[in-house]
Amino acid sequence: MKVLVINAGSSSLKYQLIDMENENLLAKGICEQIGDDNAKFTHKVPADESKNIKEAHPLKDHGEAIQLVLDTLVDEKHGVIKSMDEIGAVGHRVLHGAEKFSSSVLVTEEMKEAVKECFKFGPLHNPANLKGIEACEKIMDVPQVAVFDTGFHQTMPDYAYMYALPYEYYEQDGIRKYGFHGTSHRYVSGRCIELLGGKAEGTKIVTCHLGNGSSISAIMDGKCYDTTMGLTPLEGIMMGTRCGSIDPAIIPVLMKSHHLSPDQMDEIMNKKSGMLGIAGTSDNRTIEERAKQGDARAKLVESMLCHQLVKDIGAFAAAMGGIDAVVFTGGIGENNPQYRTRVAEKLKFLGTDIDEEKNHIRGEEVEISVPGSKVRMFVIPTNEELVIARDTMEIVNSL
Repeated sequence: MKVLVINAGSSSLKYQLIDMENENLLAKGICEQIGDDNAKFTHKVPADESKNIKEAHPLKDHGEAIQLVLDTLVDEKHGVIKSMDEIGAVGHRVLHGAEKFSSSVLVTEEMKEAVKECFKFGPLHNPANLKGIEACEKIMDVPQVAVFDTGFHQTMPDYAYMYALPYEYYEQDGIRKYGFHGTSHRYVSGRCIELLGGKAEGTKIVTCHLGNGSSISAIMDGKCYDTTMGLTPLEGIMMGTRCGSIDPAIIPVLMKSHHLSPDQMDEIMNKKSGMLGIAGTSDNRTIEERAKQGDARAKLVESMLCHQLVKDIGAFAAAMGGIDAVVFTGGIGENNPQYRTRVAEKLKFLGTDIDEEKNHIRGEEVEISVPGSKVRMFVIPTNEELVIARDTMEIVNSL
C-alpha cells in the first residue's frame, strides 16, 4: 500500500508519499502561501533529483493545492506513480483532539464534527487540518485517517494533566493539559525502547523535541506520563516565537500597562516572544553563530534554553522515580551538539556521560553516551509522517 500523508496548515500543505511495503519515502513537498497569487510549490523525489520542482504556482485554496500534488505525483516527468489508483489511503495530521480522541481514527462525518468542536483549542490548526481532509475527500475516493498530535499524551494521569483552577472549568470547558508533538514523542520513544532492548515495561525515558516549537515528555513503560505543553502549544519550554511557561499574572499587567487586547496579548506570546523576543531572531543557526561571536542576547537565549531543559529533564526524572535514557530530536535537538553537551554536564549527578566525538555526528541516529553510562543519551531523528502512515495502514487494513 502507498499512503499519502498530509499536514495542512492555514496557508500551507505539506505532503509525503510513502510505500508501506518497505516504508520508503517516494516523494515529499510543500505548497506555501495558499490563497496567494505568489504561492510556492516544492516537490522532491529522494531517489531522483531530476524530478524535483521548485516554482511559483498560484493556488486559490487547499483543494487546488491537493490537486496540484496529485497531478505532480502521477506526472510523466516529475511523478513517482503511474496513477492515483496506487494511493491506497490518506493520513492526516490533526493538531487537537482534546479528550475525544486518544488514538488515530478513520475519517467519518461524526469524526469531522468532533474535530470542529476542538476548533476552540486549535483555532489556527484544526480548521486548516479539516480543510485538508475535506479537499482530499472531494478529489479522492480512498479511506482517510486522522492522526492527532494530542493522542499519545492521553495516557497521562489526572494529577499530571489537571490545572489547579475551579473544577467546573475542566468539566464545562475541557481546560486541562493535552500536550502536543505526540507523533514525534511516540516515534522516538518507541525507537529508544528498541535500542534499550525492546521491552517497554519498566523503562523511564525523557524525550526532548526541540525546534521552532519544543516540548519535553516523560515516557514510562512506553506511555506518556507527563509533558510540558499544555492546553495549547504555548506552555512549557521557550521556543522560536513562543514564550513558554510564564507567571500568569504577567498577562494582565502587560495588558493594562500597554493597553493590549486579548488577541494582541495572544499574538505577543505566540508569535513575538521566545528566541525572537530575546535575540531578535527565531533561527537557531543564526543565534548559534551570533553567540560564538559574543552576542550577549544570543548567549542569553542559549543559557535560558539549557537551564529550562535541565530543569524539565530533572523534574521528570524525579517524577518517574528514575531515568534510563534521554532522547534529543527535532531541528535543534538533532543538530545542535552544544545544547546536548551542556545538558549532559549539568545532569552528571544522574549518571549522564557523553562521547563528544559521537555527539558531533550530524544527520543520523546515534547513541552519544559512553558505554556503561547510567543514563543513556540518544539523538534520534524524528519521523512523524511515518507514524501517520503506519497508523493509516493499520486502520485501513482492519476495515
